[in-house]
Amino acid sequence: MDVIHPRCAGLDVHKDTVVVCARLIIDGKVQQEVKTFGTTTKELLALADWLHERGCTHAAMESTGVYWKPVWHVLEGSTELLLANAAHIKNVPGRKTDVNDATWISDLLAHGLIRGSFVPPAPVQEMRDLTRTRKQLVREAAQHVHRIQKTLEDANIKLASVVTDVLGASGRAILDALVRGETDPEKLAELANKRIKAPREKLVEALRGKVQPHHRFLLGLHLGQIDALAEAVREVEARLGDALQPFRDLEGLLTTIPGVSQTTARVILSEVGADMARFPSAANLISWAGLCPGNDESAGKRRSTRLRKGGRWLKATLVQSAWAATRKKGSYLKAQFHRIRARRGPKKAVVAVAASMLTAAYHMLKTGVEYEDLTEMHFTTRDRTKLAKRLVKRLTDLGLSVQITPIAA
Repeated sequence: MDVIHPRCAGLDVHKDTVVVCARLIIDGKVQQEVKTFGTTTKELLALADWLHERGCTHAAMESTGVYWKPVWHVLEGSTELLLANAAHIKNVPGRKTDVNDATWISDLLAHGLIRGSFVPPAPVQEMRDLTRTRKQLVREAAQHVHRIQKTLEDANIKLASVVTDVLGASGRAILDALVRGETDPEKLAELANKRIKAPREKLVEALRGKVQPHHRFLLGLHLGQIDALAEAVREVEARLGDALQPFRDLEGLLTTIPGVSQTTARVILSEVGADMARFPSAANLISWAGLCPGNDESAGKRRSTRLRKGGRWLKATLVQSAWAATRKKGSYLKAQFHRIRARRGPKKAVVAVAASMLTAAYHMLKTGVEYEDLTEMHFTTRDRTKLAKRLVKRLTDLGLSVQITPIAA
């Protein structure tokens, strides 16, 4: 097998140590030098000098949690780095040691058998950290809302049965009153907004419960946590707005896609970046995001079409936005959803819509053009003959005889 990189290194990264194997071809012979370094900044700088002294032009490491990141930051710029998916470069079972792992990675790299993972530039990584932190904070706030509902049920307060949003204006006013010690259901019902659809009698009965001091304590505790998380989300969004300043035009461009809000546009930019040259085609990007079916075939049979594992942060956001896009009247995405849902069900249909949205985002970021909707009539006008045959078959299945006569122009 041809050697692509005659001087390269494989790194087996851990929390406290980095085992390095430098693979060098000297006078036509392969020489391997193995050394272990710490993960402090001083040790990593020594690692960079050690690789430079041996003339290593390329280095590869596994994507091991977050431990690879400081190594990458220190070595970036001094040598060409590749981040490998650990599942793609597994060694032969039964030969698992740190030295063997580093040697194996260096051998694969030397022969060009490692496909580097996508590592965005520093500004995009900063945005990625902020958007992911925001999502985690929102999830934590949602967990506290569930705990509030659990506490209310324990106190036999059926607030969720008469109010759509427990933390809306009416729900929050009632919860604050409960924390202060108010237990009269008539007075609690007066705090509700007049636009609540539930009759007053039903509202009063829903607020008649057995609220104990420990219920009030728990409600106050969870409300305080929700307020603190809301403030943290505002701080993250303010910081994210500053980080997105160079990408403001692209953010506005992406929001022209149905279902893509400002938050979704920020997630797309932070996860895939603004430079689409990293992905040869839209299909590569969809595969990387995990929005395409898996390829599991044996003996000529498709065993599974489960979605590929991919960027879970991007996938979840796009699927959530796809549900919103399916409600846009007269849009191509809504027509695509209903077309696929009739054959494959709603879950596969919404994933297909998410893939279409990401495809549109890919071409928009690559060319800078705005989104142009194909409208709901796209599938009807794309192939009238195919549509006519399908309708005739449907009528024939219903026991009807059909004769097609073209209308004169």
